[in-house]
Amino acid sequence: MFQRTLWIAMLSLLSSANTHAGPAENASAHPPLRIISSMATREILSDLSRRFEEQSPHRVVLESVGGVDAEQRVKNDENFDVVILASGAIDRLAAGAALEPGSALAFVHSSIAVAQREGAPKIDIRSESALRQAVIAAQSISYSTGPSGVYLQNLFEKWGVADALKQRTIVPKPGIPVATLVASGEAEIGFQQLSELMHAKGISVIGPLPAEIQAVTTFSAAIPKNSAQKSAARDYMQFITSPVAYPVMEANGMKPAR
Repeated sequence: MFQRTLWIAMLSLLSSANTHAGPAENASAHPPLRIISSMATREILSDLSRRFEEQSPHRVVLESVGGVDAEQRVKNDENFDVVILASGAIDRLAAGAALEPGSALAFVHSSIAVAQREGAPKIDIRSESALRQAVIAAQSISYSTGPSGVYLQNLFEKWGVADALKQRTIVPKPGIPVATLVASGEAEIGFQQLSELMHAKGISVIGPLPAEIQAVTTFSAAIPKNSAQKSAARDYMQFITSPVAYPVMEANGMKPAR
């Protein structure tokens, strides 16, 4: 009798544990969501992915790489459930039929900022002309291969200084932050999305580009066509673009793309 009572009690406890299992316990029953993004949104997505996991049975595996690399990997049909890149890259992927039709969703707006090595005398960037003079006088500059770098190349062409800057421009390999080159002293002035500079060590963010030449990049999320978890991917995208995410966006130097 005692053994039968003990066995019934054990079954009751096991049943209760399964009934009240939370997202963490149930995660093993669901394959992880694979997310790929450019480096610009790495910090914000790391934070939001952790928050998503707290209320979802899905674990998130986030990979942040150079935007050019991420776009090519999605184009090559590598298995991802969500891709988050500059809207221009998302448009190209959609045009190439690499995405689920109509799945793109605007995520955040991001601006370009200027940085120097920590402790260096601050340059004047209060106007376009002041920044132009600082760039001309710099021993070396650096910008990324992403949207901000493309914009800066065009800006320097417009200023008529592109040829003079060629030998003094250091373009990091995809996935390598401009901040790394600035912190090491390899680049005197660095330009990149504010979100990629503001948490970096060994540098000082001087400020955003002057308003008259600022360029805002919109980053969007979309579902690759070969995702096997499209419903969960939509839930993730809805979560990272919801009002809950707005404070995280702003804490990382970005604004919601409402």
